[in-house]
Amino acid sequence: MATTIWKGVISLDETEVPVKLHAAVKEERIQFHLLHKRDGVRLHQQMICAYEKKPVPVTAQTKGFEVEKGKYLIFDPAELEQTAPEGSRQIELHEFVGSGRIDPIYLEHVYYLEPDSAPEKYNALVAALQEMATEGICTWTMRKRSYLGVLQARGKILRLNTLRYADEVVAVNALELQEIAMSERELQIGSDLINQMTAPFQPEKFVNEHQQKLQRLIEQKARGEKVVLLRPKVLKPTESDKLLEALEASLKKVA
Repeated sequence: MATTIWKGVISLDETEVPVKLHAAVKEERIQFHLLHKRDGVRLHQQMICAYEKKPVPVTAQTKGFEVEKGKYLIFDPAELEQTAPEGSRQIELHEFVGSGRIDPIYLEHVYYLEPDSAPEKYNALVAALQEMATEGICTWTMRKRSYLGVLQARGKILRLNTLRYADEVVAVNALELQEIAMSERELQIGSDLINQMTAPFQPEKFVNEHQQKLQRLIEQKARGEKVVLLRPKVLKPTESDKLLEALEASLKKVA
């Protein structure tokens, strides 16, 4: 059963739709702990004073903003608390955009929204978003933090994606990309290769090979087997004048 992270209501004009928020993804990563190499005991982090070289207890810690090298503005918790957003249970819809019109670079975390009550209102909102092919731009507050997001209907469920703000996205023109001429032959070979490799997206076809190798290594260690260290292969980059030949070779492999 999915764990409820937060409860709130979707607010649209005078209509409120009670919902429960759940995580839509989970991290499947093998976690390692830092141990003392000599005795195998787990290590714990401490905050060390750079001047005294001693651990500082939480009660003696405070927050500061560096205004210039080595100079800080000191803030106490009460001052910072004033800037925290007011608590709310509302997901406020502000406007609607066409489905798929949001650049994926703005998408951050994704959640599922489940009806908490009044399922008929929830279903009506899902149906309306799908019928109109739109997504709702919204804001809400959760755990003393404000969020910008987009409400999406997928199948019979609502998804809530947090969005990055515009000033968090690096403009592509900052890369200073160069204009490079391309021949018709190069374009045709590239197009043919893409066409032959085009297929429906099936995420189950792809696995995290690094995690699988880590799991096998852990099991091997647990059985007391000796681990053989392999020398990694070093691949030479394809030279620019050989790139066309490499594309043609790739095309023959998938033909």
